[in-house]
Amino acid sequence: MKDLTIILFERLGLLLVIAFVMTRTPGFKSLLYREYSIRMSLVHAFVFGVFGIASTVTGIIITEEAEIIHGFVIFPVDSNQLIVSSSLVAIVIAGLLGGPIVGLVAGLIAGVHLMFLGGIGGLANGLVNPLTGLLAGLTARFFSNERVISPLKALFIGVFPPVLQMQLLLILYTDGGEMVHIVDKIGLPLVLSNSIAIAIFTAMIGIVMREQENEAALATRQALTIAEEALPFLKKDSSKEVANGLATLLYDRLKLAAVSITNRNEVLAHKGLGDKHHQAGDPITAPIMKKAIESKEMQVTYVKADIQCHHEKCPLEAAIIIPIMESDEVTSVITFYFRKPQHISPVELMMAEGLGHFISNQLNVMTTEIMKAHIRDAELRNLQAQINPHFLFNTLQLIAALFREDPQNARHITLQLASYMRFNLRLVSKSLVELEKECEHVQAYTSIIQARFQGRLHINFKKPDDVSHTYIPPATIQPLIENSVQHGLKDVSDEAKVEIKIERVDGIITVYVRDNGCGFPTHILPLVSHKPLVDNQNGGIGLYNVNQRLIRLIGESARLHICNLPNGGSEVSFSIPISNYNRSEVVG
Repeated sequence: MKDLTIILFERLGLLLVIAFVMTRTPGFKSLLYREYSIRMSLVHAFVFGVFGIASTVTGIIITEEAEIIHGFVIFPVDSNQLIVSSSLVAIVIAGLLGGPIVGLVAGLIAGVHLMFLGGIGGLANGLVNPLTGLLAGLTARFFSNERVISPLKALFIGVFPPVLQMQLLLILYTDGGEMVHIVDKIGLPLVLSNSIAIAIFTAMIGIVMREQENEAALATRQALTIAEEALPFLKKDSSKEVANGLATLLYDRLKLAAVSITNRNEVLAHKGLGDKHHQAGDPITAPIMKKAIESKEMQVTYVKADIQCHHEKCPLEAAIIIPIMESDEVTSVITFYFRKPQHISPVELMMAEGLGHFISNQLNVMTTEIMKAHIRDAELRNLQAQINPHFLFNTLQLIAALFREDPQNARHITLQLASYMRFNLRLVSKSLVELEKECEHVQAYTSIIQARFQGRLHINFKKPDDVSHTYIPPATIQPLIENSVQHGLKDVSDEAKVEIKIERVDGIITVYVRDNGCGFPTHILPLVSHKPLVDNQNGGIGLYNVNQRLIRLIGESARLHICNLPNGGSEVSFSIPISNYNRSEVVG
């Protein structure tokens, strides 16, 4: 028994070396990550079936007298001889990794080969392999949440296939006591060798997966670091400055043979080997680079001819071509060059792919931020343009008239107009303004309006003594007052009133603008501030713009609330939190 055990472990050592080589093949990764397809399942079943046949060939022969015959089992054996092999190891692994179908088909391949070889246990060996593959596949479903079964569990599972084999031998071969004697001799060595081999195989798979994860983590970390360091270069306006800075960074960080940055038509920068004949301004001629641009997918070439360098002594023989996307279009290409094809490892491939995604994402984020900034500036400039020219002209005429009648008041109105215009000229500088400055803007506007409608319009402005640490989109309250004056009070000839009230309760500032005018027509009240009512004369556009800016800059909780008052007139209100914004976003 001791000699048999040693011989089985010696044969298993050779098989485990083959298994280790298998785990390094690219196709094995899809099986580890359970990326199943009919084609891949058949391929894996065939591979493990051949592995089972190899296990049989490297097995040993036991005679009826329990004599051990060494040598490879290549040809059919005599009717009084039994083949003892480790084919069940390959079949169990096939079932555990690939599931019942892969295990069953692999078992059939190995089983048919055993039946062809014949001998005492030909039928039992032929049946136990497919049956083991099917049962191992079904067992794997209990561990479906685990990417790889732990070696301890595999050791436990590996005990049962040899036991099943021994049972079939005893059931199918009942003549005499020779089979009992043979089973007694081979039972324990088979159980030990098979279970330990299966445990070692699963440990190998675990090591392979950890290596892949470590490689992926290393590549991701490196790509993230480079993408972060590349950000200052990506912000430059000149495409050549971007290309030169990025190429230098990648060449220094990644220790590549060379790095090239191109747009869709020509080389913008080249750093590293071959820089004497790979120069900025060279046109893109290589079909593989054009393929990367057209397909929007990373390309890899291991053939020097694909690079299409016409310099005879060019040291660059392989390359990874990475398209960089902006708004779903390839705008530039990064090429990693290598001296030898074997220098392109899975780490370089993962890192290149990740780096391409990170740089593309950063460029898209930067483009979005620039577009938002332009939109904000356009909105605020549009807000400036909306300042009614008639308001300015009427105010200037008022000042001219007051200089004759009330110079002191004229001077006051002139100062208020200057403050009002100065505030509007600073609108484009930041997104938010201190509420105190917004109140000053409102007071300047209301002073001018009351002077214009002297005796006919009364404006009451109430606010807390302390409105600090509260920020608001600039020119938010003034359009609400203007809406009340121009639309709500347009038919009120006497005792027109506007009340602006600011309340501070539990960390929330609420602003109310009320008037005693005609109110909003009932049919448009649900739509006001939700849609730009272009054809409506009740302040549809102004209220809509204010509402959109409040929501965009502060949040949904700051949206306008509009209603008609029971005693006539209307009320527009909104709420904003106290001390919720960075001072760098505030107008000084």
